[in-house]
Amino acid sequence: MSAWDELTGQEAAIRALQEAAADPDSMTHSWLITGPPGSGRSNLAYAFATALLSGLTPDPAVTATTEAQVAARTHPDLAVLATDRVIISIDEVRQLVSQSQFSPSVAPYRVIVIEDADRMTERTSNVLLKALEEPPPRTVWILCAPSAADLIPTIRSRVRTVRLRVPSVAEVADLLVRRDGIAPALAEQAAREAQTHIGMALRLATDPDARARRTRSLELALGVTSVSGAVLAAEQLVAIATEDAKAFTVEREAEEREAALRQLGVEPGGTVPPALRSTLKNLEEDQKRRATRSVRDGVDRVLVDLLSLYRDILLVQLGAGLELVNESLRPAVEGAAQTLSPAAALGAMDAIALARHRVAGNTPPALALEAMMVAASGRVPALGSLA
Repeated sequence: MSAWDELTGQEAAIRALQEAAADPDSMTHSWLITGPPGSGRSNLAYAFATALLSGLTPDPAVTATTEAQVAARTHPDLAVLATDRVIISIDEVRQLVSQSQFSPSVAPYRVIVIEDADRMTERTSNVLLKALEEPPPRTVWILCAPSAADLIPTIRSRVRTVRLRVPSVAEVADLLVRRDGIAPALAEQAAREAQTHIGMALRLATDPDARARRTRSLELALGVTSVSGAVLAAEQLVAIATEDAKAFTVEREAEEREAALRQLGVEPGGTVPPALRSTLKNLEEDQKRRATRSVRDGVDRVLVDLLSLYRDILLVQLGAGLELVNESLRPAVEGAAQTLSPAAALGAMDAIALARHRVAGNTPPALALEAMMVAASGRVPALGSLA
């Protein structure tokens, strides 16, 4: 499966980038790939990078080698800035800008990818802007962000934007079946409940614990009947998000530590020499900073799931006849639709949207969720278990 095959439902965007890679005379040296979370922004960026680094008439063996190097982030003419922290630091961007001035060593271009470019502050963005204004002739910048509006206007004016669309449930399910060998029924359910977020769909399809945590979060929200119950439910929702984030990162952190020890020449289980301990300490500090972002992202995933539930309730109430996100919980959704009023469902959705905004603005997740659950407590009666 080629790098382009990792994408689904993005034929127009793929065609635009393939044509650009094949025509150096009209090549744009600064690109912005936008699309909702899970639409495949970074996958498209690396597929484009592979095409640029492989050359105009690539040999299949060369392309395969390039794909492997890009996947491992080891290609000599590829630079990548990806962060799991809250913001991208100005020093990280300065280092990239310095690298962008060098000519490519083995490929036609030097390619620089910045994932989550929306995490740059204005001051950091201005450092990048100077590099985009006068890029070296064989350097290509590829930025990724949810929306062009997430970047400062001066950067938007200097990039060519490729917009990704939201793939359909069927397209994501088909990808899970083809690429990952997931059973069709489970793939369809996972794609639907992930709301076509490709990475989350894969996780729901392959991790029963993740599916159980999702169901538990819905149970908690629909069981709130009082202010005290709202506060307790908020605490439990944060715990679910933290557990989910930990499950998502613990294996990766262990692999990072093993790789670091291997690079330092320390045998598994061996004692780390004092002179090398600072390197491991820096890794641990990076992991702690990443954990903060992971929990925040986990809280947002919980809120997105709750939003989908109340959306389903409202659709049933209005008799819209549309497919539900939580089709597997249809009996509970229909029961809630009989108990709640449409105004109550809309009020709960407003409270959830406000909580997402507050978490994105660095409000402590526990406080944001408490306020959200209290706001909904006067509207949401007990509905029993969804199990």
